[in-house]
Amino acid sequence: MIPTEFDYKRASSLDEAIALLNGSNGEGKFLAGGHSLIPLMKLRLSEPGLLIDISRIEQLKGISEKDGKIQIGAGTTHAEVAASDLIRRLCPVVAECAGEIGDPQVRNRGTMGGSLAHSDPSADYPAVIVALDAEIHVKGSGGWRTVKAPDFFQGMFTVDLAEDEIIAGVQFAPVKTAAYVKLHQRASHYAIVGVAAVLEMDGRICRSARIGLTGASTHAQRLSGVEAALVGKELTQANIDAAAAIAADGLDDVNSDIHASEAYRRAMVKVFTRRAIEKAAGRWQPPSLSARPASRRAPRQSHRD
Repeated sequence: MIPTEFDYKRASSLDEAIALLNGSNGEGKFLAGGHSLIPLMKLRLSEPGLLIDISRIEQLKGISEKDGKIQIGAGTTHAEVAASDLIRRLCPVVAECAGEIGDPQVRNRGTMGGSLAHSDPSADYPAVIVALDAEIHVKGSGGWRTVKAPDFFQGMFTVDLAEDEIIAGVQFAPVKTAAYVKLHQRASHYAIVGVAAVLEMDGRICRSARIGLTGASTHAQRLSGVEAALVGKELTQANIDAAAAIAADGLDDVNSDIHASEAYRRAMVKVFTRRAIEKAAGRWQPPSLSARPASRRAPRQSHRD
């Protein structure tokens, strides 16, 4: 099939994009990378009367560090996130997640904001963003507001985003003891089950844990039971296994499709939760002796005639 007829306009700023959307009488849709919207239009599951191209808005681009937090513009592509030296150095799990999305064509066109706004049940970013407890910054005709990632994803293709709002960017505190692992569907590379683990360690004791899940249910969510089972415990293999064993407990609306049954997904939630925790814990590095300040020595005196 081919899309129905539509008008096309390119916005040069956030304010212009919002104004075009408000003036479209409910017929407008934002177009960034197009990987979510264009297939829906071709199937006529979405029939916008106006496409508003936001791919060249500079306010939506870029990766930076400010006040100890990483900021990523919503228009930043997956390839740019995966290649970012800043993210690789300070929060490698985000770069690794971006590098696992789709294929090179998808990564070079798809954007972080588009992925988050679409909220595909099997998308990769949501699990990591939820586990990082990131802030999602949105702007609409009423101004700016911030939504915590665990509250942003509400259901299948459903997020906390008003009809006149646009995602502008994401902000989160960097952490190195984090990992994302997934069982992917071979053709699309979407997550059948994907788990992100973010740990804060005090020696070998887990001080806090945030576990994000994607692929298994209608939307990305935290596995609070696993988190509670890890906190205050030494991350021995036995404790990790015990926490992962309850990963699927209380999990509602588990997906079942041609790729995996509900029973299989529940089993894989446990497996990949264990793998994510193990991988994140393996990245914890205790302070080394070389990191301690060197003892001060008296300056050597030179003797000259």
